[in-house]
Amino acid sequence: MSMLDVIGLVIVAILVITLVAWGLTVRIAKRVEAAIPPAGRFVELPVIRLHVVEKGKGTPVIMLHGVGGQLHHFTYALVDELAVDFRVMAVDRPGMGYSTRHGEGETDLALQARCIADFIRQESLERPLLVGHSLGGALALRVALDYPGLVGGLALLAPLTQSQAIPREFRPIAIRSAWLRSGFAWTFAIPLSILSARRALRRVFTPQSPPQDFYYRGGALLGLRPVSFSTLSLELSQLNDPMPAMIARYSELSMPVGILFGDADAVLDPERHGVPMATHIPSLTLERLPGEGHMLPVMRPDACAAFIRRMAEALPGRKRVNDRA
Repeated sequence: MSMLDVIGLVIVAILVITLVAWGLTVRIAKRVEAAIPPAGRFVELPVIRLHVVEKGKGTPVIMLHGVGGQLHHFTYALVDELAVDFRVMAVDRPGMGYSTRHGEGETDLALQARCIADFIRQESLERPLLVGHSLGGALALRVALDYPGLVGGLALLAPLTQSQAIPREFRPIAIRSAWLRSGFAWTFAIPLSILSARRALRRVFTPQSPPQDFYYRGGALLGLRPVSFSTLSLELSQLNDPMPAMIARYSELSMPVGILFGDADAVLDPERHGVPMATHIPSLTLERLPGEGHMLPVMRPDACAAFIRRMAEALPGRKRVNDRA
């Protein structure tokens, strides 16, 4: 067999494997969406279609999830904890869950902040409290910085507030090239994600273990779709791009701002992302939960709800549900 024959066989083998991976990816995505369909309503905004789960009445609270997540991180338990007192709106960020993302390069915090501002205006929400977890905390900060007149206050759960090194195991999927990211997302990314899913979840939930029902009730299976992987990859590759300019502006925040961290957080160190914020925001409320990790909305919804209620009490002109009767 000649060298050309060998090269030809290798090319054919690669094409066949790629085609099989594509077919498997499409099949998995369809099964995931059938198992976990949209849970809320859709809001058409100028640049995206936003998926929102809403529950309760009273002071509006908008909940923004972290990187690689979706609104089920909040509907797992925290939305029900808060809905007795607030009008709670859990949002799928653009490109995650069932919210759309237009264009391969359009997921930066500035665009997402504009989407949330458009949502606040379209829903006629009066200075809501923004609750942001992890990267959702950075987004909440960006909304407050860019549109301070629309936001009443911030209740941040284990938020990203400073530049952050991408964990070693996630660096290979932080892909800036749009064509490479899309090609990988539609072929090998999902099968490989299935193989690494347990390890990734263990790291995020450390020192606890992820709940057995988190794949469905927590929406984790929704990450096994090309669009979700593509957004995750893009967000990881752009993670630190907006942070220096945002850090320089934190002192502009004059609204109530609170941060809740687990002191055993293995994803975002509270000493780096929590404590330094007091130098920028002297009125900052900073609280810690001993022995708790990063996934506070899932593992400690009771403590998160109590913290959010305390932050809501600081909002000017807060309307309690009983006041609206």
